[in-house]
Amino acid sequence: MSSVFVIDDSAVVRQAMVAMLDGDAGIELAGTAPNPLIAAPLIRKKRPDVLLLDIEMPGMDGLTFLRQQMAEAPIPTVICSSLSTEGSRIALDALAAGAVAIVAKPKLGLRQFLEDSRRELISTLKAAALSRPRMPKPRPLSTLPVRTPSMRGPHALSVNKPVVIGSSTGGTQAIEQILRALPADAPGIAIVQHMPERFTAMFAERLDGLCAMQVREARDGDRLERGIVLVAPGGKHMKLRKAGGQYFAVVLDGPPVNRHKPSVDVLFRSLCEHTNGDALAIMLTGMGDDGARGMKQLHELGVRTLAQDEASCVVFGMPMEAIKLGAVDEVLPLDAMADAVTCFDARG
Repeated sequence: MSSVFVIDDSAVVRQAMVAMLDGDAGIELAGTAPNPLIAAPLIRKKRPDVLLLDIEMPGMDGLTFLRQQMAEAPIPTVICSSLSTEGSRIALDALAAGAVAIVAKPKLGLRQFLEDSRRELISTLKAAALSRPRMPKPRPLSTLPVRTPSMRGPHALSVNKPVVIGSSTGGTQAIEQILRALPADAPGIAIVQHMPERFTAMFAERLDGLCAMQVREARDGDRLERGIVLVAPGGKHMKLRKAGGQYFAVVLDGPPVNRHKPSVDVLFRSLCEHTNGDALAIMLTGMGDDGARGMKQLHELGVRTLAQDEASCVVFGMPMEAIKLGAVDEVLPLDAMADAVTCFDARG
């Protein structure tokens, strides 16, 4: 059983959480507090498995508290953030600081929203309880991307060989680490990261400011080409279609697949319809099995498939399920993934 401590200045949120978590046999409520200053001594006295943390609170904001907690005694933390632009931005800062997931919190209809999202929330908290939060690696003083293409032959520049990536819990840090290590003219990359609506646009914008490649939230009809990274929008699915030898994003609505929207399986299976095997599929850290079956189909079509190893994963679930299915060519540590993309590209 996983113990959860809720820190939120809203009494309505705390009451709703108590009611929601009380009904699940796999979770117990360790306690609640209206701000980190009150929560800190309670957490030190009895350490919970997971923190559910608000961002904007009086006395001490959630981001400051998270950074202190990660430096002293890391606890898996799920951020409960508003959908405002500023709330989304700070929530992404929290992910960069070591939080493992985000739960969206609208300003209106909060109680009904939480009740409707109970299954997703509890699944996220259970995944967080199994995670191994890590202090982010220090960034260099200069984080401005250098969009200068590396030297390649004309053949390599003309070849359209897509890279598809699936990730969930812990994936935002993993994706950032990979993309920051790639040159500006790396193969086009399509990413499904399990993340709520509105957060994906901010996530893509953040990556665009850190990476040599151009990163944006996918729009229907966007061409996947060299130097471009497309991130599936939260609350939508993303597929790839091929026309005239080029790949394009298809952004569409529809029911969740494997409880997720966007779903990794939807992206991976769409590539199966068009690839001649000249593609690369990567499964990164995350809870559950979304993408495992799609990766198996890609593997059977001759697509090279990679999975992040257990030691570098925050949660080993998604890579493990793909490995169990025999869908993975090679298991690699996170810090070897960028080189694997470069080697794949160099095959011509």
